[in-house]
This record gives sequence, C-alpha cells and structure tokens, in this order.
Amino acid sequence: MSVLPAETPRSYDEAAIKRLLTVLFVGVLMSALDIAIVGPALPALGEAFHVDERQLALTFMAFTLFNLLSNPVMARLSDAWGRRRVYVADVIVFAAGSLFVAAAPTFPLLIVGRAVQGLGAGGIFPVASATIGDVLPIERRGRALGLIGAVFGIAFLIGPVAAGLILHVASWRWLFAINLPLAAIVAIAAWRILPDARRADRAPFDVAGVAVLGLVLIALGWSVYRLELAQPVAAGSAWLTAAGFLVALLAATVLVVIERRAPSPVLRVDLLAVPAVAVVMSLAIGAGLAEAAIVFVPQLLVQVFAVSKSQAAYMLLPIVVAMAIGAPVAGRWVDRYGTRPIVLGGCALLALGMGLAALVGSPSAERVLATMVPFLGARSRDLGHFYFGATLVGLGLATLLGGPLRYIILGAASKGDRAAAQGMLTLFTGAGQLLGGAFVGASIGSHGGDLAGYRIAFGAIALLVVAMIAFAWTLPRRQAERAALR
Repeated sequence: MSVLPAETPRSYDEAAIKRLLTVLFVGVLMSALDIAIVGPALPALGEAFHVDERQLALTFMAFTLFNLLSNPVMARLSDAWGRRRVYVADVIVFAAGSLFVAAAPTFPLLIVGRAVQGLGAGGIFPVASATIGDVLPIERRGRALGLIGAVFGIAFLIGPVAAGLILHVASWRWLFAINLPLAAIVAIAAWRILPDARRADRAPFDVAGVAVLGLVLIALGWSVYRLELAQPVAAGSAWLTAAGFLVALLAATVLVVIERRAPSPVLRVDLLAVPAVAVVMSLAIGAGLAEAAIVFVPQLLVQVFAVSKSQAAYMLLPIVVAMAIGAPVAGRWVDRYGTRPIVLGGCALLALGMGLAALVGSPSAERVLATMVPFLGARSRDLGHFYFGATLVGLGLATLLGGPLRYIILGAASKGDRAAAQGMLTLFTGAGQLLGGAFVGASIGSHGGDLAGYRIAFGAIALLVVAMIAFAWTLPRRQAERAALR
C-alpha cells in the first residue's frame, strides 16, 4: 500500500487560529449536547413511542457504543485522508443521524438514528484534537486542548436548560432537528478553515482490535440490558443472557491476545499491568456508570414530583452546576494535596449522593426528614432531599470525570505511553456509561417502571462506588506521585 506524503498545514495568523478554534469548539459542543439532552428527552420519547424504560435505555446505549467505536477509527482515517475531509464528513454523518432521529416514525428507526449520530460524534472530538496538534505551536496546545475538553462540561451545563426550553414550547423532535442548521454552518466553515494535513508516518490500523472490542462491548451491554432483577426468568432467556456474558468473556480474551501483538493497538493492555493505571480504569468505569444513571433522573422526577417534562430538565441543574464548580476546584486541590485524598473524597460524595437518590420518594426517607425538619412541608422536604443528593452527585462526578484521574495517568504511565493511557481512560469511561445505561434501564424495566427499579439501580451504583473507595485507597501518595511526574 502506498503511503501518502505528509501535507504541511498552511501558516495561521492569530485571527485565523481564533476562527479555527471557534469552528472546532462549536463542532464539539454540538456533538456533546446530544449526550446531555437525551436524559430530559426520555420521558417525551417514552410517551411518544409507548416504550418502557428498558427500551428507552437503547437511545443512550446506541449513541455511546458507536461513539466509542468511531473514536479510534475516525482519528486514524483523518491521518490517512486529511483532517478537513474527515471532520466535515463526521459533522455531516452526525447531522444525518439527527435528521433520522427527528423524523423517526418508529422507535427502532430512532435507535438507528442515534447510532448514526454516535458514529459521527465519535470522530469530531479526536479529529479536532489532532487538528490542534497540527496547527498550534507546542506552548499553546495544552490551553487549546483544555478549551476543547471543557466543552463537555459546558454541554452538561447548558444541555438541560436548552432541553427544558425546547420541550416547553415545542416537540421533542426539535431537540434533534435543531442540530441541522448548526451542522451546516460548522461543515461549511470547517471546509474553508481547517487544514487538510495528513501523516506520512501513520502506523497500520488495528482493524481486528476495533472489531473484537466492538464484539466485547455489544455482548456485554446486551447481556446487562437483558437482566431481569425482579421476577423469575424463563430458562431460555436466562441461557441467552448467560451466553452473552460468555461471548463477552471469550471475546475479551481474544482481544488481549490481538492487542499484545498489534503494532498500533487500540487498547494498550500492557498498561493495565501498572497498578495505578488499573485502579484509574476501574474508577473510570464506576464514574461512567454513575454518569449514565443521571440520564434516567428526569423520568424519576416526573414520577415522584408529578412535574412536566420541561420542569424535570431544569431540575438537573444542581448536578451540572456542581460539576462546573467542582471540576476547577478539584484541579486546584490536586496541586495542593495530591490526587489520592481528592479522589477518595469524590468517591465518598458520589456514593452518598447516589444513595440519597435511591431514597427519593421513599416513605422511610420521608419519616426521617419529617423528624429533622418538621417546619417544612412534605414536598419541600422531598425537593430538598433530591437537590442535596444531586449536588453531591455533581461534586463527586466533577472529581472522577475531571482532571484528577488524568493527572494520575500522567505519573503512572511513561512519557511515551501517556497519550495511549489517556485514550484508554476515555474508552473505559465510555464503557462504564454503556453498561450503566443498560443496567439502570434493565432495573427499571424489570420493575415495570416502578420506583423500586430506580432505587435498586441507584442503590447498587452507590454500593459500587463505596467499593471503589478501597481501590482509590491504593493510589500513590503525594510524594510518590510528584516524583513520578519529574
């Protein structure tokens, strides 16, 4: 196979760099918003298509799965075909998926549209990051990458507000149709502004690794999605679920063999032999599980507080505001105290917050609150209970999804492996999101949408996060961590 020569990007003056970063920022924000708005959209989707909570979980799972698999594929295609072509193609694919979802006459076709959206969105962020590496000087890349990375936090901050406003005045279909004019502007601007640089020294693409990784995620996600947690399971269904887990286990074993031999593996399994890296990946899965649970909170709020779908979207604000405030604070405290106490504190806050979420609307919690704050009405007590727990969840996620885990990776992995380790962190967080969506949907669906399903799901995640504290306790102390970074 012939290797294309590298194309040197044209020089960019300060104004051109600002335009470039604006286009990249808006493109990433557009794709990230479709993760943030799906939660507020779920009650409306369930009502429109007459599907239960288990089926609604597919709207999140399909997007997450194809987003994960698209990430390494699109990054490598941009090396071969050029940043501009692949970035614009990703935006167009994302727009096509948005149109498909907005116009979907049936729920299965909506799921297909969500998968197409995930396929396009999965390439927008890595190609944007690679473009920054091509164009900006070394001393400015960190700041620019931080700006692009912060888009996801911004999306979770404005997503519920935007969803609430749209649901208040229009159909849920406009949550996705609104992407079309924005995608058209981004695609046209990107074609004019982005360089078409390609790498001459690109490594062979790990096709087998991506394919088997996809099989692992599909089999595992499908098996968790099929779990019955409330009633006896038919023998045939139980065997199918068990077979899914077995396929996932066998595929994971094959994946390890493939990735150990691949010249440019999509998953650096050798890095998992580093204790701190293994701990961080475990924490990332747990954080992804908890983040996925937030997607189902608007449905819980509609049921417990009898609020409208738009009001339920607004009620997510304590979580996202806490994340927006907590992330920079956690970053500053890492410099002062090290990552270990910050991560331990984040796990404790997240576990307590998820535990409180599991008790929203329960008679036992109401009795305790009535004793503690008898001067408030029942509804005010329940709302205070939810908002307090939601704030704790946001602060905990700000720690586990923000800088501390990435800071640990910088010290645990060698300089040559740091980029691969950071990519693995994204992969493991996404895998946690996929499994979290499947598990919460299965729990709620097993209980017929009753509050018991929410309580079991959120309570189980709270217990998992408590177990994560034991893993976090093994992280390096501040002195060892700083020595590793030198």
